[in-house]
Amino acid sequence: MGHGLLFDALIYLSAAVIAVPLAKRWGLGSVLGYLLAGIIIGPFLLGLVGEQKDVMHFAEFGVVLMLFLVGLELRPALLWQLKGPILGTGGLQVLLTTAALTGVGYLIGLPWQQGLAIGLILALSSTAIVLQSLQERKLMQSESGRSAFAVLLFQDIAVIPILAVLPLLAIAPVVSNGNSDLAGWQHGLLVVAAIAGIVLGGHYLMRPVFRAIAQSHMREIFVAAALLLVIAIAVLMESVGLSPALGSFLAGVVLADSEYRHELEADIEPFKGLLLGLFFMSVGAGIDFGLFADHPLLIPTLVIGLMLLKWGVLMALGLILRVSPSQRWTFALALAQGGEFAFVLFSFAAQNKVLPGATISLLTLVVALSMALTPLLLILNDKVIQPWFDYRNRDDVPRHEQPELVEHPVIIAGFGRFGQIVGRLLHGHGIGTTILEQDASQIEMLRKYGYQVFYGDASRLDLLHAAGAHKAKLLVLSINDPATSLEVIEMVKKHFPHLKILARAQDRPHAHEILRHGVDSVHRETLGSAVDLGVEALTQLGFRANQAWRAGQMFKQYDNRLLREQVNYLDDEHTYINKSLQYREILSDLLQDDEEGQERTHAHNWNSGLPDNDKEAI
Repeated sequence: MGHGLLFDALIYLSAAVIAVPLAKRWGLGSVLGYLLAGIIIGPFLLGLVGEQKDVMHFAEFGVVLMLFLVGLELRPALLWQLKGPILGTGGLQVLLTTAALTGVGYLIGLPWQQGLAIGLILALSSTAIVLQSLQERKLMQSESGRSAFAVLLFQDIAVIPILAVLPLLAIAPVVSNGNSDLAGWQHGLLVVAAIAGIVLGGHYLMRPVFRAIAQSHMREIFVAAALLLVIAIAVLMESVGLSPALGSFLAGVVLADSEYRHELEADIEPFKGLLLGLFFMSVGAGIDFGLFADHPLLIPTLVIGLMLLKWGVLMALGLILRVSPSQRWTFALALAQGGEFAFVLFSFAAQNKVLPGATISLLTLVVALSMALTPLLLILNDKVIQPWFDYRNRDDVPRHEQPELVEHPVIIAGFGRFGQIVGRLLHGHGIGTTILEQDASQIEMLRKYGYQVFYGDASRLDLLHAAGAHKAKLLVLSINDPATSLEVIEMVKKHFPHLKILARAQDRPHAHEILRHGVDSVHRETLGSAVDLGVEALTQLGFRANQAWRAGQMFKQYDNRLLREQVNYLDDEHTYINKSLQYREILSDLLQDDEEGQERTHAHNWNSGLPDNDKEAI
């Protein structure tokens, strides 16, 4: 950097402070603001900054910090629940995109080795741009956000086998540098040892270390320790030939259950945001407009071709996975670009003589331009595509069939398999309900049955007002998505405090979150039917009907009491487990005492000549 470090820092920070607020004001988003700032200060416009390689290497640490924070949000149990989407959605995306790009390379005359290498590298998308853009739009918990995250996570993991495969695709022999490399099995052991060190060290070593640092009450040392942890992991992973971003993600997952998780997030977040901004600016400044001028038709064709091909694969994948049409567009447009790991992998491919230098320069520019276009595509999605879907869905509901609003005492948010049963029961007793439903295909059918239905997201304040929440008595919350249901609870608690909430929970963790949000009436969707089945199992095994029924009622009573008590110990795994074991013993004793009491009653009835069925009828 010809001007010196301080001068470059002045230029980068000035560009960010000016460009990003303007981009946000104009509705362009922060990512596009950083990219435009980098283009303006780069060597091909104002020329205020020079060579980007050193800056890019430093700025890539922002991606490492981002994945560490993402890992902190994912407890190991939650990550295990996501294994299906990660392996299924992510694996299919990488496989199909690589196959399509390899096929295109073969058709234009590239050797299959080069076509496969290019396919593997360009199959990856930009974790930094996609996650930042989805977080700004609050789409991470949406159907498209969860699918995109699964794909990105698999792609980050896939960098490891890609690094292993690329040297095998070399057409020209690689000249040895004279160093004695480790044997394959030795390197494998080193990789396993590094990963095991991160897992075991994060679980057993870092907690006491952070505890000791926290007791010093010196926040700057805690910040330094947090950064030291991430940097040390990045260096360790690089030294064994693995992705630093993957290592930092793994460390975040290991520390997700730590009592210091929130402190780590708060301390690292500012560094992550600043370094990610520097990364985006360095990408913008690194766009080679001279090469673009030399190939004014070829480069736009390659950029558009790459993004169209990836968009097509992602749309087909969304169709296979039954992602809703509007969410499918967001999913496909968000991931249609090349990724930041392409810069690293292209450099690695050059070192191993897999791809010629001219091809790498061309494709590096294509990747950078595709990344720069992604925020524009997402703005197009926000402004044009999603409103079109909203308009079409509203238009699908015949306006002349919309009934006049009747202020019913009950609002049911979500009218799927759970909400329908509640609605039918209430209607059977002459109690009117207002339905909030997002599935436009269901609305016309529901109105034929006489239901008052509103289309839209129940977490929208205007929709709740329109549905009469200010005068209703009960809100039956039976939405499928746990995150959305919690948003609705927060909205209702804030704006309609009089409204009693009866909430459906998908499972025990969801029920805990609902209770934490101050809703006392929570009903797990599987508890009642599972207990009913258990009662029938007892009767089939020889228990009398009333005894089995009482056992089921007793189980539900004690399990609900345990559910509410466990909320106080969600962050204390030892006490949480002990409470479960205590309640299990208490319930077991009560059920066995009840069984013995029933046996004594049965014996007394037998001796007195009174049949059991007559006694049960009394």
